[in-house]
Amino acid sequence: MSNLKYWVWLSTRKGLAGVSMQRVLEHFGTPQGAYYARGQDVEELTWLHGYVRASLRDKSMAEVDRILDQCDQLGIRVMTRQDAAYPQRLAAIAQPPLVLYAKGRPLVLDDEVAIAIVGTRSCTPYGERVARKLALELTHGGALVVSGMAQGIDAAAVRGALMAGGSVVSVVAGGLDVVYPRFHRRLYEDVAASGLLLSEYPPGTQHKAGHFPVRNRILSGLSLGVVVVESPRRGGALLTANHALDQNRDVYAVPGAVDAPASEGTNRLIQEGAAKLVTCGEDVLCEWRDRFPVKLGVQAPMDPQVVEQRLHHLEQAPQPEQQPPNPQNREKEVDNPESLEYIDWKERRQSLTDDEQEVLLALQEGAKGTDDLVEHTQRPARRVLAALTMLQLQGYVTQGKDKKFRTAVRLKME
Repeated sequence: MSNLKYWVWLSTRKGLAGVSMQRVLEHFGTPQGAYYARGQDVEELTWLHGYVRASLRDKSMAEVDRILDQCDQLGIRVMTRQDAAYPQRLAAIAQPPLVLYAKGRPLVLDDEVAIAIVGTRSCTPYGERVARKLALELTHGGALVVSGMAQGIDAAAVRGALMAGGSVVSVVAGGLDVVYPRFHRRLYEDVAASGLLLSEYPPGTQHKAGHFPVRNRILSGLSLGVVVVESPRRGGALLTANHALDQNRDVYAVPGAVDAPASEGTNRLIQEGAAKLVTCGEDVLCEWRDRFPVKLGVQAPMDPQVVEQRLHHLEQAPQPEQQPPNPQNREKEVDNPESLEYIDWKERRQSLTDDEQEVLLALQEGAKGTDDLVEHTQRPARRVLAALTMLQLQGYVTQGKDKKFRTAVRLKME
């Protein structure tokens, strides 16, 4: 059995992620070591949730075989942390994905001036135009644009990069064969043809609400810098910026009108000194030209008139109508706390960071928004957001349609 199967097997263990995943790897040495661990050895991992230990005892490879067969049929490559093709920038972050699924051109991401462009889905025409312009100018100048595939700023950035005739990388929050939103199918195909689609989720995985904030750490981890185009006071784009700051990446932000809700988050990033103000691609490229003279020193800046012509072409091109959201893709809320499973806090806390412990304890008192958690824990917002991301990844916390976070477990304190 190839080592790849063991990596995929471990990556699909229910509830195993973040610090817990890293501790299991360190305990057993390799995914193969975890696979061949005896039941009694697994039971000694008392800091793991019971259903996680049960998943580790399940040695069936049926799901792994299904995943790898689908990858072969769909032309999807599988990279693990041990592979030379796995981006080292990503491997260096605190909690890198165990496995990456890739479709498209085999880009060497560590050699690229990768710049992520992120922002709100509910963007304004101003934000959409700026995202396209930035992506167009960055790509023409030799950078590699990284973004998601959601509607709004993500899609605008991807289209702008494609219009420049360069490559683009899109990191999605589900299987590479599951197009989300559905009307972006052609955009998926365009990226796969000229760039690269990436995901940590195997084929067939639906895009769930909890996957997006988890995905954001990959966007920033692959990149040298992150540009936030538009974001409200609290949003996924700011979470990506917080991940970037934690990963020692550069953060840039596009200013907006002082009374524009869509620019409240970006304006605050600039005001607090967390991000450099940028208005065009050259504002970012000039930061990296000395370090990457070959990549960024070939093309002369694009003529402003040409930029306007291409942007006008994009704006005039017919866009597919937005489809109503699929209710089956909505994340389930925890409405009945009495039905939640108890976990032993004394044992389980060993697998959590201090920030994650404080946030989970705070949520035991009831659902809370991000601001409430910041006030309750007296921790910086970016650390609270990072903790929430990893708690969601590990199945301890969910986020409801009201944007509030809820615990998915009850703590047994004695």
